[in-house]
Amino acid sequence: MSTPVQAPAGQQPADSAGRRAIWLSIAALAMTFMLPLAGLVMALFALVAGIRALPQLKSASKPTGVAVGGIVVSSVALLLSGMATAMQLYLMDEYSAYQECMKGAGTVSSQGECFTQFRNLAERKLPADVLEMLGTMQP
Repeated sequence: MSTPVQAPAGQQPADSAGRRAIWLSIAALAMTFMLPLAGLVMALFALVAGIRALPQLKSASKPTGVAVGGIVVSSVALLLSGMATAMQLYLMDEYSAYQECMKGAGTVSSQGECFTQFRNLAERKLPADVLEMLGTMQP
């Protein structure tokens, strides 16, 4: 029976740390668009994983591009999810009213009225330049 071949000490954990950082950051970015609060938490984990992978990769004389990429992508995900979460918290009452309206909306036109009511309520709270930036986005 032969013994399994193992990577030199320190090489395997360094390689997997870089890959872990980039995969966590990609998952955080995807999660940001589905559930911003979960994306925020995932982006924090990805950022920590990327920062921890850098010294491991450097000590193993491996390229650090994967870890740096993970740090950059997780930073973008952190920024986007932070802004989306803050917007959701700021418009929580309006969004709750919108969801209640949509529960009773049985037709497309009544759903459109719910969105119009939401937009009117949001316009009272948000500055005009933010509304322009959001464009025709629906909740």
